[in-house]
Amino acid sequence: MKKTIKAVVCIVLAAVLTLSFTGCAKVGYVFDGTMKAIQDVKTGEWKNQNNPSEGEGETDSADDPAVIDEFVAGTYGGIEFKSLEDVVKCYADAYNKTKAKTAMFIDEEGKKVEMYAFCDQKEITITDILVEGKSNAVINKLIPQLLNALYVPTIGGLQPCNAREPENDNDENGESLKTCRVKAEDLVTANVKDNGDGTIVLTMQPKMVNMSRVGIDEQGRMFTSLNDIGAVVDAVDAFSWASGTTEENCKVVYKGGTAVVTIDTKSGEIVEAHYDMHVYVNIVHANLSVVHDKSLSATVDYKCDFPCSKEFFDKVNVHPAG
Repeated sequence: MKKTIKAVVCIVLAAVLTLSFTGCAKVGYVFDGTMKAIQDVKTGEWKNQNNPSEGEGETDSADDPAVIDEFVAGTYGGIEFKSLEDVVKCYADAYNKTKAKTAMFIDEEGKKVEMYAFCDQKEITITDILVEGKSNAVINKLIPQLLNALYVPTIGGLQPCNAREPENDNDENGESLKTCRVKAEDLVTANVKDNGDGTIVLTMQPKMVNMSRVGIDEQGRMFTSLNDIGAVVDAVDAFSWASGTTEENCKVVYKGGTAVVTIDTKSGEIVEAHYDMHVYVNIVHANLSVVHDKSLSATVDYKCDFPCSKEFFDKVNVHPAG
């Protein structure tokens, strides 16, 4: 059974904590112990725990500056854009039209399966790792190996997307993610560029959110966010807090991410897209295995690029059936 991205991130952070305080001689022992502890995380187990309210994410503009050019009203590619609402409408129309298309693929088991026709290639990286405010060269070298061992990516549809098969692409409440949920008020800002070749580029930056959930808040309506990492951590029996609660000690802040989408104005479809989600994790007062009352911070970058390349199809062993 494949681990979700949120479970993978939790495993990596747990391993970082334990490995950082045990020394190289005990790396194998601690790694095995950490992996065994993570077996307590059953698929879907955290969904049964109490979730935060389904209101909007917390946003402070002082801490959430624009990282892209501000919106400028005008006509781009023959389409008039007067406001951010027009940008979102253009994106939603193209998103819905593009994501409605499916195609047949041959999956990893050689079976013919209907999936989203416009599919992506994914990459996840974990950087800027600090334990007790310090970097560890050994740990930094181990992280790519750990990610490769745990995370087996596959193709998927336009973000947010929880499954490559449209009938299974639902949020935590069982509601479909096949159509766009982004709102103008979700954005820090957005801009439009005319390529002069019949295509336009929409660049959008969603507002900052702590503990984003897919399809539910500003970040989750744009990206396949990690959902409640705190609930996954709580599901690991070996993990505990020296003081305080999960809500107080585990901050997972999403900000500065962008979606860059190219639309063919004639067909009204998306022909290229780059979703770049940035997540800043900060954990304090953590206990795990032999580690007690420690802090950890890290940056998680999750990129999804469309369309998928032949090389990525080969890598994940999923191919178009045609």
